[in-house]
Amino acid sequence: MEKTFELDELDKQILSMLMRNAKKPYTEIAKELYVSGGTIHVRMKKLEEAGIVKGYNLDVDYGLLGYDISAFLGIYLDKSSLYDDVAKDLEKIPEIVEAYYTTGIYSIFAKIICRDTDHLRAVLHDKIQKITGIQRTETFISLDASINRPIDIVRAEGVEKETW
Repeated sequence: MEKTFELDELDKQILSMLMRNAKKPYTEIAKELYVSGGTIHVRMKKLEEAGIVKGYNLDVDYGLLGYDISAFLGIYLDKSSLYDDVAKDLEKIPEIVEAYYTTGIYSIFAKIICRDTDHLRAVLHDKIQKITGIQRTETFISLDASINRPIDIVRAEGVEKETW
């Protein structure tokens, strides 16, 4: 992927704040960074146009909505050349919320959210394992998510190393 947009420190600070709280008003960000609200708005527009900001998502507690099972699925393909076709078929399954083409023993690693173990079994048996090109799968049920956060792009690049 070609890098065509150069982030400066202000861009990184804006992104960092919004990655932690996407509902934070631009005016509040502007006050904290000592710039105008218009500056924040213009910077965000440029970050969107550059493809750095791809969208905005809501972080939902699926358990409170009746989806009590989060699982990870290691998918073995018959041949790696089938990845694109299999990925298209996986995308049609609403319970699959993430999927990655990976190195290692699995060709694809996916996250799946289901109501309960019966629902998980049905999705695996009736949908996923019937996809042409999938040789077999391994399922890992998540018991708890101890870390779920965005990367701190300001600290990760050493701006505040002494506070780590």
